[in-house]
Amino acid sequence: MTDLLLRLGCVLAAFLVLPLLVGQAEHKVMAHMQGRLGPMQAGGFHGWAQLVADGVKFAQKEDIVPAAADRRVFRLAPAVALLPYLVVLVAIPLGPDELVGQSLDAGIFFVLAVLGVGVLGSLMAGWASANKYALLGALRTAAQLMAYELPLLLAAASVAMAAGTLSLPGVLDAFHWWWVPWQLVGAAVFFTAGLAELQRPPFDAPIAPEEIIFGAYTEYSGLRFALFLLAEYAGIVVLSALTAVLFLGGWHGPAAGRLGWLWMLLKTGALSFAVIWARVAWPRLRADQIQRFAWTALVPLALAQIALTGTLRVVTA
Repeated sequence: MTDLLLRLGCVLAAFLVLPLLVGQAEHKVMAHMQGRLGPMQAGGFHGWAQLVADGVKFAQKEDIVPAAADRRVFRLAPAVALLPYLVVLVAIPLGPDELVGQSLDAGIFFVLAVLGVGVLGSLMAGWASANKYALLGALRTAAQLMAYELPLLLAAASVAMAAGTLSLPGVLDAFHWWWVPWQLVGAAVFFTAGLAELQRPPFDAPIAPEEIIFGAYTEYSGLRFALFLLAEYAGIVVLSALTAVLFLGGWHGPAAGRLGWLWMLLKTGALSFAVIWARVAWPRLRADQIQRFAWTALVPLALAQIALTGTLRVVTA
């Protein structure tokens, strides 16, 4: 019991710290790539206090609930958007020797099912805000979820087929480095679909500040808005960690017995950097382009990956 509580405490600490580190990294990476001076000045050396300044700013802003809003749903939406990522982190293995909050026999199904719940926070926020722009953003979120959930599941199914298990620690126990090249397409599909479900650029049409102000979050302010931002950064951590576990060997690497957790953090950090890089490098896609890309590109690629995995399983059996 004590060991379980200790592991859950470590998961909670990671949930509270890693998203903040990703948020700080986004400030710095975008500042360097786009020549932004502001995030490099706060606090002096390399703008170390930018994240603190953001927190103080959100805490000082007035918490406003629109008069016509469904107040209960409006207030509940940020928690619904954020908490599923904490639940998912419990099942992600961080290192060898059962370094995981809770090992589940159907871990892949569990994490993908819970990730789908997080999007409901955006839908609740848009519906409850009594604002046509927020509602439009929520509808775009729903359409995007339906389009990208299928390639996400198909890509994960390819890994489960290759490993012969639905357990995330079991996937890592069955992992071989020669998997990486022939699962590369599935990794790209999974990571891209995850970006779309997080509504990260270039798939941020549900937010599109130039078109619909700020999507489902238009009416939010103060700490409630900060919770949605924290949910986005927590989603980046979870997506990067799942991609590392399913397609890049997770904690596998040189001296994995002692440094497995370090390899997992490095792979997760590298993928999180790629998420930030995509925001800087790629322009926003239109809503119709996002739908077309999912159904005409990602779904066929995911099906082709499953066919390839099945063929190699038969050949190597």
